[in-house]
Amino acid sequence: MWHSKSSSSYYGDIGLTVGGRDQRKGNSIVAVAIDKDKNSQHALKWAIEQLLGRGQTIVLIYVYNKTSARGAGPDGVNKEMHIKDLLISFRCFCMRKHVRCIDVILEDTNIAKALAEYASQAAIEFLVLGASSRNGFIRSKTSDVPSNVMKAAPDFCTIYVISKGKISSAKKSVKPAPFVSPLHDRIREQSTAADAAIAATTDRLVLVASARSSSQSIENVLAASEKIPEKPRPVLEELESFKSPFTRPGRAENAKLVLLGELPESETDISFVSSGRHSTDPMSVSLYNDLDLGTARISNSLDQCLDELSSSPWESKGSQFVDESDSEMKRLKMDLMRKVDLYSSACKDALTAKQKAGELELWRMEEQKRMDEETREMTEKEKKRNQAAIEKADASKRIAELASYKRVAAEMKALGTEDDPNQFNYHRYTIDEIEEATEYFSQSRKIGEGGYGPVYKGRLSNTTVAIKVLRSDAVQGRSQFQKEVEVLSCMQHPNMVVLLGACPEYGCLVYKYMSNGSLEDRLYRRGNTPPLSWQMRFKIASEIATGILFLHQTKPEPIVHRDLKPGNILLDKNFVGKISDVGLARLLPPSVADDMTRFRMTSAAGTMCYIDPEYQQTGMLGVKSDVYSLGIMLLQMVTARPAVGLSHHVEKAIEKGTFSEMLDPSVPDWPQDEALGFAKLALHCAELRRKDRPDLGKEVLPELARLRDLGQESMASFTDVFFSFS
Repeated sequence: MWHSKSSSSYYGDIGLTVGGRDQRKGNSIVAVAIDKDKNSQHALKWAIEQLLGRGQTIVLIYVYNKTSARGAGPDGVNKEMHIKDLLISFRCFCMRKHVRCIDVILEDTNIAKALAEYASQAAIEFLVLGASSRNGFIRSKTSDVPSNVMKAAPDFCTIYVISKGKISSAKKSVKPAPFVSPLHDRIREQSTAADAAIAATTDRLVLVASARSSSQSIENVLAASEKIPEKPRPVLEELESFKSPFTRPGRAENAKLVLLGELPESETDISFVSSGRHSTDPMSVSLYNDLDLGTARISNSLDQCLDELSSSPWESKGSQFVDESDSEMKRLKMDLMRKVDLYSSACKDALTAKQKAGELELWRMEEQKRMDEETREMTEKEKKRNQAAIEKADASKRIAELASYKRVAAEMKALGTEDDPNQFNYHRYTIDEIEEATEYFSQSRKIGEGGYGPVYKGRLSNTTVAIKVLRSDAVQGRSQFQKEVEVLSCMQHPNMVVLLGACPEYGCLVYKYMSNGSLEDRLYRRGNTPPLSWQMRFKIASEIATGILFLHQTKPEPIVHRDLKPGNILLDKNFVGKISDVGLARLLPPSVADDMTRFRMTSAAGTMCYIDPEYQQTGMLGVKSDVYSLGIMLLQMVTARPAVGLSHHVEKAIEKGTFSEMLDPSVPDWPQDEALGFAKLALHCAELRRKDRPDLGKEVLPELARLRDLGQESMASFTDVFFSFS
């Protein structure tokens, strides 16, 4: 490696001998690292003049520095436009020098490393770089790219560093490239189109020359040799899809001068395209480079043919022949100029059309976005308006119901049929207290809805309560209200809900609040609550049976609930089961209170799937009607499945030996034998015929109490083991 300026003549000898010889043979690849630096421009000029011949190919390598791009460099579309702007200027210079070029774009944070690696991969035998400067190829002041490239480049690559048109340093190769460069294929493909154009023009010149030698009309000879009309087809239609690189005034005129070889001497030196914005579409840039290079070569061939014709013996045929030759040559040149004009105009029109189409598409997208936003806002407004209308309607309905209750109370008072305040023992609340506790029946206070009416959560006398409000359209609502007050105010039991009071004028019942909701909600895990353990389920089943037996043993008349289901079993904070909704309960006459007798009802009441089938068909009511409902509930407690057809499915599973698949999968530790016995007891309670059902007090409750005690023992043993380990 040299660095002495005194040896520049020697470097020149290297370029002229080694580079020139190899390039003439077509065996070497010459590459130039380019950038916006002036020394890069001088490097390209020096390489073309010293290492290449007319019509040969040079490789232009541009390394996009990703590190500097993070600060102020281009990115995305701007990055691509920046690169294309730079490449077009170098391509134009190559075209004016009658040299083809191949573009190579690299991206790396280390420019020297990227150049060295590409030279090794592509078998680059001559690499020319511009010398480092402040605003040149190297952006960092602390790094010298040419020196680093010389250190890292392969030993088959000759490297020249050019400063102001002269060699500042060089490194000579010590061996030939070990393989043929893959760039040779691209060079051959690139030259195919231009060679075809030259061949076509040469054939035309031969025909012109033969016509002159035979004194025939040139037009006749050319027309006979072509099968298409003599007039060329308009180029505008063929080039509509291309974009013109000639987007500034004077670009087309310069192209014409290039084609005719008439650029002034100052323009044949390095004169790069200015940095103003212009089209950088890859298709148009490539087409511009190939087409203009081809037309330049055609112009060259025309000039050579003119020289040959002017020096040939054909001149002896007279001045008429020479004039015809000159006329034909000028006509061919004018034809090329006209095609360039048409091409430039078509590309410019196509570019303008595309820009307008892009602006129109952008406007359409913005308009669609605006319309979508307006639609969304209108939808939100309509939703809020509807919600306000619903709330207003609910408030109006509530006011109408209160007005109806007041009217009924006034009528009863006027007729003297108002209930005796001392008839039942319960606390009477005023409607003002009820409204204050429920925040005037606010939707945020609503915790449930039943056949009787909505249920609200509130506080009365520093106690959290559940307030059930009779709906004005509830069937037999007034009678249900009276029955529930009658039953719950006259009895207290640990497994019955506690009635704290009522507002009889407006059909409001006040209960003690059950914090764990209904058994149905816990079985189906509504609100993502944890599952009930099997011990808890056995305990609740025993408590429900105890409460039902209490109703059946009331004196002097037994009470039949008639609407037992998981939704009417409430759980307090300790998960103690309590029976609620006794509004459909019926008192059986003492004379028919035994298990085998029945009391005929005019119509069946209750919830489908839980109603005693025999009572539903015959209207004959008895205490074992509640036993059937209890059996369906017990099946749901072990399966957590809907009541429809449940007894049939469980029975079939037991027969097939697949009962374990029916158990609630949320409980992983079911005791299989006890769960099977529990299910068989439930099926026995749910027999279709009343006489086949077991006695609640003598058969059902003892077995449920045994299973409850088993669960409590299991819990106690688990607790003992836990504390012993802890």
